[in-house]
Amino acid sequence: MIDRLSAATVRHRHVVLAVGLLLGCVTAAAPGSPTGGTRLLFLLSLVALVLAVVVMGVRPAYFVVQPQIPAFSTPGPAWTVFFAMGYLGPASACLGALVRSIRQDTLSTFDLVFDLLWLVLAVLVMTRAWRGHEVRLHPSGVRQTWALGSLTVPWEALLAPPIPSATDRRPWLPMRITDPQLVRRYGVPRSRRALRTDIVDPGFLAAVIGHYVTHPEHRAAIGSHAEYERLRAELPGRG
Repeated sequence: MIDRLSAATVRHRHVVLAVGLLLGCVTAAAPGSPTGGTRLLFLLSLVALVLAVVVMGVRPAYFVVQPQIPAFSTPGPAWTVFFAMGYLGPASACLGALVRSIRQDTLSTFDLVFDLLWLVLAVLVMTRAWRGHEVRLHPSGVRQTWALGSLTVPWEALLAPPIPSATDRRPWLPMRITDPQLVRRYGVPRSRRALRTDIVDPGFLAAVIGHYVTHPEHRAAIGSHAEYERLRAELPGRG
């Protein structure tokens, strides 16, 4: 049940987030407070936060094929969508308070800074949830992105990572980098030598990376459906 809920949320993430944004903006623009829309949004936010905790442990063992990039990408984690929806309640309230203060000419510097901080955080949370894919395998290497930066490691600079045990619940997969000079960093990436595994099964991710490290002849086909089917057949029980 939880797996199906997670998969459906990932599949329809843009629709869910768009509806939440629309409701948040309408609620924030409504004069007066609280309104029925405000109460409904806070109720939905509370439910969304509970669901975020429930699905946070789901780590799917598959990739999303993106031939237009081309890349194999980790599916966007469902918990980020629910967390973003849960954040909409407070963010909408801050936006509404900011709008009312401007209308009434009662806006103080503290209120302005506080409300803008909430709204900036809301943009970051929504951006992460909307983009979804955080770890991508390209023909040229492995790329990890988040709201404030990215990290790209070419295949030539990697060794096959050790396969974590089934009981290993660490949120990071260490990368064995042989040539740090080839690593490209932009913005503020979270880590120079690790990939997030709270969004994907770590054993599956390690097995796939190890496969392409040791089989460079298959890298050029990364991103195609034919290559993904070949990969699934090569890694039985993991694709």
